[in-house]
Amino acid sequence: MKYMLLIYGAEDCWTENERTECMLESMRICDELDAEGKWIASSPLHSVTTATCVQVRDGQRQVTDGPFAETTEQLGGYYVIDVSSEDEAIAIASRLPPAKKGTVEVRPLLPLPDSLALPKGDNNSLATTDGNTTKDYILLIYSQEGVWPPEEHARALAESIELCHQLDADGQYMAAAPLQSPATAKSVRVRKGDQVVVDGPFPETKEQLAGYFLIRVANLDEAIAIAARIPGTRRGTTEIRPLFPLPEQPPTETELTTTAESNATQNDSINA
Repeated sequence: MKYMLLIYGAEDCWTENERTECMLESMRICDELDAEGKWIASSPLHSVTTATCVQVRDGQRQVTDGPFAETTEQLGGYYVIDVSSEDEAIAIASRLPPAKKGTVEVRPLLPLPDSLALPKGDNNSLATTDGNTTKDYILLIYSQEGVWPPEEHARALAESIELCHQLDADGQYMAAAPLQSPATAKSVRVRKGDQVVVDGPFPETKEQLAGYFLIRVANLDEAIAIAARIPGTRRGTTEIRPLFPLPEQPPTETELTTTAESNATQNDSINA
């Protein structure tokens, strides 16, 4: 069973050293899961200040800066894993460093019938960008549950799958998947070493995450154009977030510490 682990937290809750340790530990967990055949994809996201939201209403595209939900704790990254049970997905979520300061929402992916097969794509989002000539984005599709009547939902799903094949032919597709109902979500936190699991999604909003696309395009304008073609954008909102690129090889602790110290020095200079 495939699950998406959504990492929520306040962007200012980490010191530079803590962020360094979080990155190192997260990459180690990815390596372990990959060796066990359980890792599919993962990536941190750039700051929520880089978000762009797209809606299409009556055929007109509406684009706004900023995230879909104005909340203190925002989506900061994700994992997609393939494990034997929900309990195993929850156990992995509890191992992730952000679970100690934020919340990891566990959402099962919606299995598709053979007649609606997705392209194979390349969802290895830990890869570096292609010589900085392209950028990787995740398109997060938010909608209110039940906004699509069953027969219309089936047509919208088929249209989304066809879009995936078109993007794949254009070399822009990495991965995509619908998610099961937010009622199936579990929210996982770890506080003082104790695991806390709560039923339901983390954000308490009417419109919940219903699916995602991972794309590789030249720029934000291309990402916006693709977002406007997604059926869910016509009845909900698609939030565009750039992925935070990581090196092909995990950095050493010394390299990350040096980078963190350099960033802290630059911040001090700016604030002086």
